[in-house]
Amino acid sequence: MSSTIYIRMKSKIQAKRNQTLYLSDVAYISGHEEWKEKLKDVELYRIKGTDRNIVILDVFRVIYTLHQLYKELELQAIGPNQTIVTIPTNKKQPSLILVCVIWMLLFIGAAMAIMNFHYDVSMEEVQQRLHFLLTGEEEEHPLWIQIPYSLGLGLGMILFFNHLFKKRINEEPSPLEVEMHKYQQDLDQYIVYHENHITKDSDPNDSSSN
Repeated sequence: MSSTIYIRMKSKIQAKRNQTLYLSDVAYISGHEEWKEKLKDVELYRIKGTDRNIVILDVFRVIYTLHQLYKELELQAIGPNQTIVTIPTNKKQPSLILVCVIWMLLFIGAAMAIMNFHYDVSMEEVQQRLHFLLTGEEEEHPLWIQIPYSLGLGLGMILFFNHLFKKRINEEPSPLEVEMHKYQQDLDQYIVYHENHITKDSDPNDSSSN
């Protein structure tokens, strides 16, 4: 029975040491239901103890393995060409003291950056001038402007990052999340290019279960 099966590799998955990866783990399968049931349990790779924390599975190897088992099958690959398999390592819980020290450094650094920016643009003089234009009086500390401005600055940062602690304000991604997403995409591309030891160092004729 000849049939066409469409395969779309997943971008990234997680696996454990010594875990066996099947086709359904690393790819989405579309086609005749009978073929889908046969193919989803095809063994592609077993995570070895010698593997590092990242393994790349290439669609070429997937197609080669499937053709070795089902030569009459017509395969069409769409989407990503590789699946990045990450193998988590057991990490120790961070020290509370270290977390507090880093938090204090970030807090002080952010406060210094804001204060230096305000000093560079003469924000205090601008607020004093604004008070004079609105009231006609000289005031060294126009608190009715400075206090709302300070509160608005903090509120603006919350709206900018779209988070209040762990609570998301709305469904739109923040600029920081967009930049992190771009960074993750660049990182994945780098990993695929430099860490693809499956396609560079492995012979497709080798058994995938070794």
